[in-house]
Amino acid sequence: MKPIWIVDDDQSIRFVLEKALAREDLPVRSFSNPRDVLAALDGDEPQVLVSDIRMPGGSGIDLLGKVKERLPGLPVIVMTAYSDLDSAVSAFQGGAFEYLPKPFDVPKAVELIRRAVDESLRESVGEERDKPVPEMLGQAPAMQDVFRAIGRLSQSIVTVLITGESGSGKELVARALHRHSPRAGGPFVAINTAAIPKDLLESELFGHERGAFTGAQTLRRGRFEQADGGTLFLDEIGDMPFDLQTRLLRVLSDGQFYRVGGHQPLRANVRVIAATHQNLEERVRQGGFREDLFHRLNVIRLRLPALRERREDIPMLVRYFLAKSARELGVEPKRITEAALTRLAAFEFPGNVRQLENICHWLTVMAPAQVIEPKDLPPELLAGAAASAASPVPVAADGVAEARVPSRAGAAASEAGPAALAAPAPAAGRSAAWIEDLGRESRRLLEAGEPQVWDVLTRQFESQLIHTALALTRGRRIEAAQRLGIGRNTITRKIQELGLDE
Repeated sequence: MKPIWIVDDDQSIRFVLEKALAREDLPVRSFSNPRDVLAALDGDEPQVLVSDIRMPGGSGIDLLGKVKERLPGLPVIVMTAYSDLDSAVSAFQGGAFEYLPKPFDVPKAVELIRRAVDESLRESVGEERDKPVPEMLGQAPAMQDVFRAIGRLSQSIVTVLITGESGSGKELVARALHRHSPRAGGPFVAINTAAIPKDLLESELFGHERGAFTGAQTLRRGRFEQADGGTLFLDEIGDMPFDLQTRLLRVLSDGQFYRVGGHQPLRANVRVIAATHQNLEERVRQGGFREDLFHRLNVIRLRLPALRERREDIPMLVRYFLAKSARELGVEPKRITEAALTRLAAFEFPGNVRQLENICHWLTVMAPAQVIEPKDLPPELLAGAAASAASPVPVAADGVAEARVPSRAGAAASEAGPAALAAPAPAAGRSAAWIEDLGRESRRLLEAGEPQVWDVLTRQFESQLIHTALALTRGRRIEAAQRLGIGRNTITRKIQELGLDE
């Protein structure tokens, strides 16, 4: 994240804000006059600008106007000891994000700056989202090799075999090969040969005549006919049954095939692109894949790198998937810190790009704040004690991370905010003691006829939670709220209601 710039001729104000923002892990850069700010803008820019109005060497209102000319989306907070109507009106007319009168409460000033940072990050995400998105993303040398190969094949309709681990994007490459080929105007038809039962796969590929088998009420065109004039993508070709491999070889050899139950030969003007995560040479040696079919498919081979082989692409992929998830869910896009990106880049990603996309979807739903920090990442990405204490996000065999939806019993957790949904259930050994104590205390109060048992225990519970969080964060309310998974306004209201600030 870029630093927050503070402009004030009062050194004590700069010092107080610098220290307060440093405690919140927010980078800061200070200036004593507007002239230095304008000079610094030639080579850098802030995330948020906090400026005094009356300073030697220039007015904060004039600085606001000049900064807005260069950076119209930059949030600017104007502060002044002269809290008059004209200053406030001038600040807002100039496009200020907020007006902060002096003297101010430091925690409230930090909270305001946090809001401005969130706004700035949303603006930058919006700008990224408005940019045209390339069909494939990747700056890593291995991905650049793939892009070059697609370019070289753009004028060809030769058969291509794409290899790579599950979730690495093989169908995306197949679609790109089709889109940049002479057959781009024709259909692109995809079929996963591993996902269809053996008894149905033949009919799926080649179609069937009416009455060919029980249930065949009408004639059905198969995928080869549907792809006529275009491209047929055969995913997971290594799992194709052996007897169907013979029929596929015949189509690739002379372009002819028969529907199931048919006697009339049909011709297929189809380009075949196949893909597999398996080692086909090994499958041939084991007798599970026809050698002649392998050589028919292996005309041009493209190997897709695993995500761990292209870690430098992870930041751009994360930002893209976060923006995509936000569009799909109709919510504000979230931003991710460099520290969280570093943690993501260190993960092995057995499910490759598909797993990364699902993690970004999980973060869009489950991360408690607009800015994703390392502590917000799914448990399987968190090393050490944090990972062992948390229940991992389930990952299916293909690497897809699953976000669990809370049941009705989890309604209370839902009301507590996104962090409560993400919080793991405590282990039985750790939770048993205090739950038993709670049971004994609630029984004692109920038997004694206490008229407000619920309110009494709830106040004690909330007080203890907030006390513990504030002790852990050394009194920093914003951080305490984040750790508890509640909003900053919520913790302030609770502290007042519970009388904790007395």
